Amino acid sequence: MAVPSWLERLRAASKTALVQDGKRKIHYLFEDGKEMAEEYDVKTGQLVSRKWREKNTLGGSGKWQVEVGEPTSPLLGALESELIKESSSNPVFVRKDTLTSFQWRIRNLPYPKEVYSVSVEKEQRCCIIRTTNKKHQLPLDAAALSFTHANNTLIITYQKPKEILAAEEQLQKELKKIKAANNGDGDCKTQ
Repeated sequence: MAVPSWLERLRAASKTALVQDGKRKIHYLFEDGKEMAEEYDVKTGQLVSRKWREKNTLGGSGKWQVEVGEPTSPLLGALESELIKESSSNPVFVRKDTLTSFQWRIRNLPYPKEVYSVSVEKEQRCCIIRTTNKKHQLPLDAAALSFTHANNTLIITYQKPKEILAAEEQLQKELKKIKAANNGDGDCKTQ
């Protein structure tokens, strides 16, 4: 979104503000029914978080989608808590803006800085993050790469090469040879 139209949209929205816990919290309600909530550090003026939500198909409020800052995890015992969740060791991508710059953070990347390279593609107006860590030592095929966008989530898919599929099939055959205990009883044994 261009800067002038962004500012015009913010000015046209109805707004409420609150200062709490060292943060200025601003809630925007836009003409199209979308909501945005921002939090700024009172001392520095730095944007701490920005979240969006819109009405769901039944007209109720949808879930907040975090654009800037850390996603808030549901409290223990809350209705939204999940029994199964992602591993805390998976990479996590977070946008964090400072007063003078945009910043993106990818947490849980165990390799040293030398493994990564970051560059700018001027024609495509994007930043590219690359790694020299080639896990499978196989060439990449552009035809195997696809992406889609659904529910405010960009989904990037790379079809596994036949060599990887064959290795995984072998692994599954080996795993089936391990005798499983019933109902979780017994010790973990390998054969």
